[in-house]
Amino acid sequence: MPRFIITGNYTSAAMKGMIANPSDREASTRPLVEAAGAKLESYFLTSGDNDFMMVVEGPDSADIVPALMVAGASGTVSNLKTIRAYTSAEFTAAQKKAGQLASHFKPAG
Repeated sequence: MPRFIITGNYTSAAMKGMIANPSDREASTRPLVEAAGAKLESYFLTSGDNDFMMVVEGPDSADIVPALMVAGASGTVSNLKTIRAYTSAEFTAAQKKAGQLASHFKPAG
């Protein structure tokens, strides 16, 4: 099943709420991910450009986007980004397929 890496930031309203009422954000996020038909594999709080990163396994990104819409609409997260992650085996298969397709392409020039 495809995996997706989701990153984002907490808003100032979320930060105020977490200071006033500390909570396990992974435990709070898991039910939304599962309701979307996906599985939350891991959840990390991060430093740098993003405040959190999740690895989610789901049938398709179309199943995950509605959950992200709900989270975004809450006003507590922003800058949500989703990228498809590939295992080494999946990428090896893609390389092999590219080799088969290469003869069907004529580059410009």
